[in-house]
Amino acid sequence: MSRLSADRRHTVRFMLNGRAVEAEAEPRMLLTDFLRHELGATGTHVGCEHGVCGACTVEIDGVPARSCLTLAVQADGATIRTVEGLEPEPGRLSVLQDAFRRHHALQCGFCTAGILMSLDNYLKRQPAPSEEALREFLGGHICRCTGYVPIVAAAMDAAKRLRENSSDV
Repeated sequence: MSRLSADRRHTVRFMLNGRAVEAEAEPRMLLTDFLRHELGATGTHVGCEHGVCGACTVEIDGVPARSCLTLAVQADGATIRTVEGLEPEPGRLSVLQDAFRRHHALQCGFCTAGILMSLDNYLKRQPAPSEEALREFLGGHICRCTGYVPIVAAAMDAAKRLRENSSDV
């Protein structure tokens, strides 16, 4: 592993939502700040900046991660997916996003990006979750507005629709 100089910016390159991106970052710059300020990917929110609230969750190489606990330089060479990468095509919501809209699973929307990223990954691994398992899983995210009932309802609905869609293939 190469050592980084603390007194200069370093080039960071990775795949972001399917496209190659490149920008410079100071060694201590957080991935959240890099995404938002250097790349303009403002869908990822900065909440607690301690990895507790989950608002900054992104996928790094297919694994959900708190981008407020990740340095931008650590993401060099990775494949990163943010909430902007959930839509199947421009202007079209994913099944999970649509379920959130239909179930009014957000109010201020601050936590929504992180919850969507975590649930998208979770539902791929657990296509038929129980409500109890979903509630346990969502324990890593803090939402101060909705009280989780509509979020769980949306996730259960999305899981059902995703199972139905996969059986159509």
